[in-house]
Amino acid sequence: MRTFVRRMLAMLWAGFLGFLTIVFGAGVWSALVAVNLGTTPAVPWAVPVMSVVLVLLWVYLAGKGRPRSTSNARRLCLRANMVPVTVLAWSMLAGGLSVVALAGLWIVIMQMVRMPGNALPDLSRYPLFTVVCMIVMGSVAAPLTEEPAFRGYCQVILEREFGGPGAVILSSILFAIAHGPTQGFLWPKLLFYFLVGVVFGTTAYLTNSILPAIPGHVFGLLIFFTLIWPRDAGRALVWEAGTDLWFWVHVIQAIIFAVLALWAFRRLANASHPRSIG
Repeated sequence: MRTFVRRMLAMLWAGFLGFLTIVFGAGVWSALVAVNLGTTPAVPWAVPVMSVVLVLLWVYLAGKGRPRSTSNARRLCLRANMVPVTVLAWSMLAGGLSVVALAGLWIVIMQMVRMPGNALPDLSRYPLFTVVCMIVMGSVAAPLTEEPAFRGYCQVILEREFGGPGAVILSSILFAIAHGPTQGFLWPKLLFYFLVGVVFGTTAYLTNSILPAIPGHVFGLLIFFTLIWPRDAGRALVWEAGTDLWFWVHVIQAIIFAVLALWAFRRLANASHPRSIG
């Protein structure tokens, strides 16, 4: 009974830290974008300001600042460890292949289940330079808050109580729930974000670092911000319009690249020699 209570408290604490970090990052960036676009849209000053915020966030999460008594714990929970070049290469390959597979899966889901696409701000009336800067920073800011939040603090705490595979599953569930308030509590989206969490959570566990997952996370958001989500409103349901060549291309894309990603993760596991945290 005592073990069960300890584990439940650990899961609640891990979830709280993950949600707190992601809410802080997303909240600050959303506020900066709103003020920037509403006042001086020709000058994307929100980007350098957010860069400073992210640096300060990482410095604190890495153990700097007060209270000094938590410095070592914060550093360990961030898990921003350097990894060998070979491990980094396999991590980036596995992440990139996973992103392509997930992109195909998302398109297939959007054509099979009626649901609203992810809400995106209308940037069409703003200068191109500002739009590009905002998209790039949005693609960077989310990974630099979500990876410390869920694959760092949250998953590290869970690994101590549930082991690696269990922690990956639990942190991925929490990661999916964290996207519910903004993307909707719809089972296809929750499943999608759960799989995203599994990809990056597995990378963090195998490498004992959150750093190798960040390039794949940034790449994925750039792809979805520019090529996937803006087109969701025009996707017809296969139950109404029938299937076309592109639907089956995306089905095959999801399957083939998922298999390739699994192969890359196996090679990553062989190269990294994971160890549990405890």
